[in-house]
Amino acid sequence: MKILITGAAGFIGMTAGLRLLARGDTVVGLDNLNDYYDVKLKESRLARLSGQANFRFVKLDVADRAGMESLFAREKFDQVIHLAAQAGVRYSLQNPHAYIDSNVVGFVNILEGCRHNRVAHLVYASSSSVYGGNTRMPFSEHDSVDHPVSLYAATKKANELMAHTYSHLYGLPTTGLRFFTVYGPWGRPDMALFLFTKAILEGRPIDVFNYGDMRRDFTYIDDIAEGMIRVLDRTATARADYDPLLADPATSNVPYRLFNIGNNNPVSLLDYIGAIEQALGRPAEKRLLPLQDGDVPATYADTALLDDWVGFVPATSVSEGVRRFVAWYREYYGV
Repeated sequence: MKILITGAAGFIGMTAGLRLLARGDTVVGLDNLNDYYDVKLKESRLARLSGQANFRFVKLDVADRAGMESLFAREKFDQVIHLAAQAGVRYSLQNPHAYIDSNVVGFVNILEGCRHNRVAHLVYASSSSVYGGNTRMPFSEHDSVDHPVSLYAATKKANELMAHTYSHLYGLPTTGLRFFTVYGPWGRPDMALFLFTKAILEGRPIDVFNYGDMRRDFTYIDDIAEGMIRVLDRTATARADYDPLLADPATSNVPYRLFNIGNNNPVSLLDYIGAIEQALGRPAEKRLLPLQDGDVPATYADTALLDDWVGFVPATSVSEGVRRFVAWYREYYGV
């Protein structure tokens, strides 16, 4: 297979790319290498991919319509994993236009590229953020997600709707994955694990929002990559028993699928911090703060649909995943 991975310099894109290359696929990695966070970290991830014989990198922004049209026409990809996006709930309060450019304009460019060049399957990143103000736990793909609490979440919900439209109009098989708090080695510096580890090692206090009363379905990066590739390998199909009167958001009478991919085991933020303290061998000084705008107090993934579809449930424990991250962090930064 020849597979396009957008956001290849991200830690999910890098991890998925390495797995695909190891099994013999050809991977074209796309990224704009923006400075939302440390570009050197992105370049280090790319260096791991670039050492592989069947990998090529293209520096391009998904919002570049002409550039994306040319790339798809030239390469004729078999499948696409679309991960490129402006990430971060909190940053969407400061720079909303970046989310429209990347997450909405960029996504329609991906859909158009797939449509016009006979891509067999598009797998794209959605987010647990789409559940917004939902309070029924665990979050199920069968639930309505019409009440986002951040622009980031709204753009991800928009992606799901746009994908369904293309599946309906053009028969494009699309599968959306709602990621739940992905963490692990090579992770993003704006995520809690990275921020907490850095601050604790530097002897600085850490910001603990909602006074620590937070729960997250932390999902280890290797589990995410494994589940994503299994989904890629099973092309989305219409559900034969779909009932339009029920209007189930998770499936359709067109080749469209939607899955949660989480650990199915929410952990309290304070326990997560405890795992970091244990891995580092030192305590954290906590600065307790109120819940931030756009954030939610809890996430919890029902992963039964994913298990039924590809026979996979993420299983890496938080203690083990945090330990691996801390080991990577110390080695990478020499601390």
